[in-house]
Amino acid sequence: MKIVRKVEDAVNAENISRGSVIYAGGNAATPVRLLQQLAKDSTIRGVSLLGVLFLGELQELFSEEACKRIEHRVIFNGPSSRNAVNTGKASYQLLHLSDIPRQVRKHLKPDIVFLSVAGPDNGGNYSFGTSVEACKAAARAAKAQGGLVIVERNAQMPFVLGTSIPESSIDFLVDTDYPIPISPVAKPDKRAKDIGHMITARYIHDGCTLQFGLGEVPEAVTGAIIDKGAKDLGIHTELFADAMRVLVQKGVVTHHYLENTFSMATIFLSAEAAGYQWLHFNSSVQSFSSDITNYVPIIAEMPRMVSINSAIGVDLHGNIWADSLNATSIYSGIGGQADFIRGAYLSKGGIPIIAMKSTTKGGESKVLLRSPAGITTTAISADPVVIVTEQGIFDPRGLNMAEHAVAIAHLAVPKYRDELLRHIYDSVEYYKPRKILGDKPPKGFTPYEAIR
Repeated sequence: MKIVRKVEDAVNAENISRGSVIYAGGNAATPVRLLQQLAKDSTIRGVSLLGVLFLGELQELFSEEACKRIEHRVIFNGPSSRNAVNTGKASYQLLHLSDIPRQVRKHLKPDIVFLSVAGPDNGGNYSFGTSVEACKAAARAAKAQGGLVIVERNAQMPFVLGTSIPESSIDFLVDTDYPIPISPVAKPDKRAKDIGHMITARYIHDGCTLQFGLGEVPEAVTGAIIDKGAKDLGIHTELFADAMRVLVQKGVVTHHYLENTFSMATIFLSAEAAGYQWLHFNSSVQSFSSDITNYVPIIAEMPRMVSINSAIGVDLHGNIWADSLNATSIYSGIGGQADFIRGAYLSKGGIPIIAMKSTTKGGESKVLLRSPAGITTTAISADPVVIVTEQGIFDPRGLNMAEHAVAIAHLAVPKYRDELLRHIYDSVEYYKPRKILGDKPPKGFTPYEAIR
């Protein structure tokens, strides 16, 4: 391993030649200084760059000029890349989170890897810090074909236990010191709290294993869990955020029913620097590649797995979309939603849940007659996913298509619900809709008032 004083001593056209395929770590472990140098050095041309949600000051990386030199293949879209992806300057790579390491090894085969690391420990190993996803697979793929692993050792990056890279696999290391990107979360409003209350009251009990992400609803679920007094919970998740840290710190998470004594995740995000400091050499949390955290058979082994994810919209058949607003306007990414939907359903006593407010900030309904044409669905109508809005709970198990439609319509606010029900009532395609509409509440739907 060669330690260099300047980033440009590692990231340059001599090391990164035309035709190189670069994989870079993402999320809060985005190697910002390495990527900034890649954008700055105009002599680096004709290369491809892959990554999962780049965070940090990276506007230049996706500038019009940089996009002419760099072929961006964005696995999960974010603030820095969104405009480039949606204006044809960068491409969107369709991948389940669980499948990224496999495709990196077998198909994408990077020969250059950028990482942000912490360490070394007493064994001479470096931590992948706050994001593993496919970084381990990428480093091995690069080394297998004589490529380079270039890392920045950020003084503020925590050493997260679980998965590491040996010094012998690193070619260049440059020391940096800058704040790790944070992900602020708004305090839950009434709608989010109502959703969190219903999920916790109905589905979260002593001994459950949890997976949820970032946002108002996870924050609301955390508060509801504490209020309920649930205990002996476990955590097996793709993303570990502050809401889960609260549960660990309060002793609610014990992993009493799991073989592991620690929470498992592949990505760690916090809304404050203190959250990252808490992770440093903390054995109560450990990091693993996404083909482990998101591997459906492993998820299915978790006792009473409760998976809670969000979505952009749902149609009357139960098709769910979470990565895009329409077929070519990509907001985020496929992520691991489908992995946990299938894994949680196969878990003994488990349940997959999609939680979302019924309307957008602008007041438009997220419950639609049909999904937008060409949209990527993260769950199809046959997936037995429980859907929760502030209006109530939809449980699809045992329902036919007409019963699906009527119950899902009740997830919408009254204004839109009535329009959807009128369509169902007037339709000749649905089986005996008038009979189904006579039920109060309809089969498969539990209103918020009944749970309160």
